[in-house]
Amino acid sequence: MLKRALDIAVALAGLLVGWPILLGLALAIRLDSPGPAIHWSQRVGRGNRIFAMPKFRTMRVDTPDVATHLLPDPDRWITPLGRFLRRSSLDELPQLWSVLKGDMSLVGPRPALFNQDDLVALRTEAGVERLRPGVTGWAQINGRDELPIPEKVKLDREYLERMSLGFDLKIILATALAAVTARGVSH
Repeated sequence: MLKRALDIAVALAGLLVGWPILLGLALAIRLDSPGPAIHWSQRVGRGNRIFAMPKFRTMRVDTPDVATHLLPDPDRWITPLGRFLRRSSLDELPQLWSVLKGDMSLVGPRPALFNQDDLVALRTEAGVERLRPGVTGWAQINGRDELPIPEKVKLDREYLERMSLGFDLKIILATALAAVTARGVSH
């Protein structure tokens, strides 16, 4: 209950205070490459239900809908501004809407793409599917794109077992540091 209240308060404050930044980034994306500023990605949420998660678009509009590491030559698909948005994690800001709406939490396992069956199966086996996915998470700050799927699931399970307000705050602070340094971002 406290976790959800914190999610709502932070997401609402972030959207109210950050709307000029969000608007500026959306305009920059539209000027940088053709297509919409927001990409609605089909993701697996709590209870393995599919939901539409907003992100600032960092890829060309004709990019196949798969995890970036599965693309042949991922750099070919990333827009010029997209590279900066990914490294700074600014592409994640629209997810505050999903937090406010209740599809996501500030902290939890990152939501899998709808077609990442291996990740979804391992998370379900570990009991992690009952958590609300997060904008950031324990696996995010312990390797991000560099982690193999079984290691991500191990860290997601560890989060499930250690979940607390203090642990969430530790993850949020570590995320802010990782975003500033772009640690763990491979594309």
